[in-house]
Amino acid sequence: MFLQQLVNGITIGSTYALVAIGYSLIFGVLQLINFSNGSVYMLGGYLTLLVYLALKGNFLIAFFISLLITGLVGFLVDFFGLRLLRKKNAPRMAGLISTLGIGTIIDNSIQIWFGTETKSFPNFFDYGKITIGNTIISWTQIIILITSFLLMTIFSLLVYKTKMGKSMRAVAQNMAAAKLMGIDVKKVVSYTFIISAFLACIAGTLVGSYYQTIDTTMGFSVGMKTFAAAVLGGVGSLPGAMIGGLIVGIAETLGASYLSSGYRDAIAFIILIMVLLIKPSGIFGKQKIEKM
Repeated sequence: MFLQQLVNGITIGSTYALVAIGYSLIFGVLQLINFSNGSVYMLGGYLTLLVYLALKGNFLIAFFISLLITGLVGFLVDFFGLRLLRKKNAPRMAGLISTLGIGTIIDNSIQIWFGTETKSFPNFFDYGKITIGNTIISWTQIIILITSFLLMTIFSLLVYKTKMGKSMRAVAQNMAAAKLMGIDVKKVVSYTFIISAFLACIAGTLVGSYYQTIDTTMGFSVGMKTFAAAVLGGVGSLPGAMIGGLIVGIAETLGASYLSSGYRDAIAFIILIMVLLIKPSGIFGKQKIEKM
């Protein structure tokens, strides 16, 4: 029983980690929490389903088109919602409220276009199951785990080993100095939002296939859980986002199994409150000293 729930928790936790990486990337570059990320996650799942049905069963093309559209949405979140605020040196709270408003627009648009009822989502990875003792592992879970950990590795290498990653870290450290060094800050920020949207879209599609349903509440729910995961790991830290996502996923699954399924969504918030009380900087975060 425990091993089965542990596998289930790691599976869903790995998708939380993907979305949490998006939070951490944007926070690392702009020191801003992008509250529209959960809405983009939901949008990715709905777009994949919409295009899949329109193409009458071609998942790869549907998924690719969904990635392109959500990537564009990620770019537009920054272009329309944040770029002018940065130009005017608006306070960070203005940017946070802007992303919250954009997320609300996306949520309401999905409700208008698709309706509020739960939609059936096809399992694109249903290739059977593997039984190890009393533990059943589906190929859907295996593919989700492989995809998630592969993406985590790729984007970690991107941030820490490539020229683009160095530019992102330079902008995160000092935006003004990065401009003086010849770094195109606008391009770096746009790339960061596009990458974050890609990860959210992939996670939304994987979770839709896993649960075989999507609904208009999934964006807010996952947005808050992955925010808690990012805070737990240390906002701005990629390894922290990965570990935080896995911890939240495992805790949620074990809590729902051994306590009550009614606590499933509350567990992430309990973790968030405990982290803020005990170690506000998170597991891998560093306590910053504010100079007056």
